[in-house]
Amino acid sequence: MTESKSSVVVASTPISGALDERPAAPADDDVFDAEIDDTLPPFRPAPAPTGAWHKRWALGIGGWAIVVTAAYAAVGGHLNPYLSLTGLLVGFLVGLTGMGGGALMTPILIFFFGFSPTMAVGTDVTYAAVTKIFGSWKHWRQGSVDVPLALWLAMGSVPAALAGVAAVTYVKNNYGDLINHILYRAIGCALMMVGVLLVVKVVMHVDQKHRRENIKMTTRLKIATVCLGMGTGFIIGLTSVGSGTLLGVFLIMFYPLTTDRIVGTDVFHAMILLLITGLAQIGVGNVDLWMVAALLMGSIPGVLIGSQLTVRAPTRVLRSILATVLFLSGLALLFKA
Repeated sequence: MTESKSSVVVASTPISGALDERPAAPADDDVFDAEIDDTLPPFRPAPAPTGAWHKRWALGIGGWAIVVTAAYAAVGGHLNPYLSLTGLLVGFLVGLTGMGGGALMTPILIFFFGFSPTMAVGTDVTYAAVTKIFGSWKHWRQGSVDVPLALWLAMGSVPAALAGVAAVTYVKNNYGDLINHILYRAIGCALMMVGVLLVVKVVMHVDQKHRRENIKMTTRLKIATVCLGMGTGFIIGLTSVGSGTLLGVFLIMFYPLTTDRIVGTDVFHAMILLLITGLAQIGVGNVDLWMVAALLMGSIPGVLIGSQLTVRAPTRVLRSILATVLFLSGLALLFKA
């Protein structure tokens, strides 16, 4: 059984005073189901802490700095150091707040680096896919991934995302610059929606009563999950926005899982979705691999550092600020269109 069960308060019986080892069910029966919540999760438990993480972090960051320095010394003419610094900042914010990087990176690539919308979307999806691999491995080891839920989401999201990439490619090849105007509007609307949902998440605390470690995937829930994956997958394939924030908020609102399970499942599903979508974007020529490499050199240590500081950071304030920035960025893209 997971740690959540061991933290349940046990009550004493009124007759003998002996402890009753059965967990007391919360008042909300829709949240707690003994047949579901008292089952062992189908994944490995988190490894026991060793207490030597300071040394590992120092060695890891130092080793990564050596790799980045060597890469810039060898092929620095193909890399953009400003993109690496941008990746470091965005990765830090993602690790600190738990937001998806696509919502932050895509408008930055368009406004500050002059990327075309198609190139910004493709580059961002490919870069995000690599970062999700590291996050997925971490959540898998911690036992915070609901694999069946992630796979049912992927059944809907992967085909829909590929359909989004195909639609962009078709319009680009047949109507030229019209695709830029379409993507400006699509990305702008997606950013505004993400901004609003972030505020809802911060203000309403919709995940406070979520206690489940597992969800029983009934036929109705499977169909609803595939449909949710289809809707968000098409948006991600079209705009690269939403693999973390958009889908994560929907999971919190409609699936009564604990917060760590929501995040882990979201990251694991995003890895599957973005890897396949990124390969499709590379295939149609919407990715600059050198720019992806430059972003990764900064974002990977940024995510790791931010994730270690998240306990001490005012994440609600940061999320509110970022939500406002995303909403205004979306408005700016709509005006740009």
